[in-house]
Amino acid sequence: MPTNDSPLLDPELVAMLANPIEDDRPPLVQRGAYLVCTKTGVGFPIIDGIPRLLPENVIPAAELEKLLA
Repeated sequence: MPTNDSPLLDPELVAMLANPIEDDRPPLVQRGAYLVCTKTGVGFPIIDGIPRLLPENVIPAAELEKLLA
């Protein structure tokens, strides 16, 4: 599991990423070691500097908030 003190991804990379499980592909923002959907609040982990954007890696919004607290 990632830690909240992970280094920031390149902002240009993050700007190109979108939530792959939503049809309208809302943007993601980095919060610690996670990329968070701006529409739904679900998250995807960043492990070893690699965003894990597969549907099986999605973290529900309520669980993500606990991880980020």
